[in-house]
Amino acid sequence: MKSLLIVGCGDIALRALPQLTRNFQVFGLVRAAGQADRIAALGAKPISGDLDDPPTLKALVGVADLVLHLAPPGDSGERDQRTENLIAALAVRPPERLVYISTSGVYGDCGGAWVDEDRPVAPQTLRGTRRVDAERALLAWGKQSGVAVAVLRVPGIYAAERLPLAQLKRGAPVMRAEDDVYTNHIHADDLAGICQTALERAAAGRIYNASDDSEMKMGDYFDLVADRAGLPRPPRITRAAAEAGAISEGLLSFMRESRRLINTRMKEELGVRLRYPSVYDGVPTIAAG
Repeated sequence: MKSLLIVGCGDIALRALPQLTRNFQVFGLVRAAGQADRIAALGAKPISGDLDDPPTLKALVGVADLVLHLAPPGDSGERDQRTENLIAALAVRPPERLVYISTSGVYGDCGGAWVDEDRPVAPQTLRGTRRVDAERALLAWGKQSGVAVAVLRVPGIYAAERLPLAQLKRGAPVMRAEDDVYTNHIHADDLAGICQTALERAAAGRIYNASDDSEMKMGDYFDLVADRAGLPRPPRITRAAAEAGAISEGLLSFMRESRRLINTRMKEELGVRLRYPSVYDGVPTIAAG
């Protein structure tokens, strides 16, 4: 049985662990005791370390045949120092394969166009720029060291516990249809399954859009969630009003980018079959609470 190291033991890792522990001896890099307890309860062995503190990563040397890198970059700058620190630790005795979970934000604004993996990256935020830095560093290291590095570019992740209910409850607005942007989605359970499939089948140096089949504008997504939760639909405003401060800068940064992801490569090369092909399948009917 091969060994697997998970870096970034958050929600997606926890969803994937029950299946991963059946197929691999799993280790998880953790910073806190609570994280260690959670992954241990699911059959993984915790390894204490911090991607922001390179000396603590010595225990990663040679520990795994495969690596699933789910950890996000830090919150500042254009470089992903955390990924650089991870590469330095793993380079002492490289694994066979590494799968990195990136973001579709690396494409930037595409004006609503359909986007496949061959489209040049053009991040518009520092958040996206740091992800591009991580992708390039990992792919270059993989080519140099013989590690089969693959990248999953992931859009908005949702699940029953990951819905914009707080925004809907406070009546936060969204943009009117003529100003709105296309957004992309993947259910957290589907992403957990895609991670395992990529660990088994992804080609070296290959990039995959890990998205569902939805073709939807952001306001329509908020309307769907509101309807399923029994909440009022959000008010619609103009882009000018949104830019003037009616929508928070954090959410507005996503509303400045419009694209529709093509997931053909993921389906054809990895053989992925989505449990929730669209948000209409995956967003549950819930109590607003």
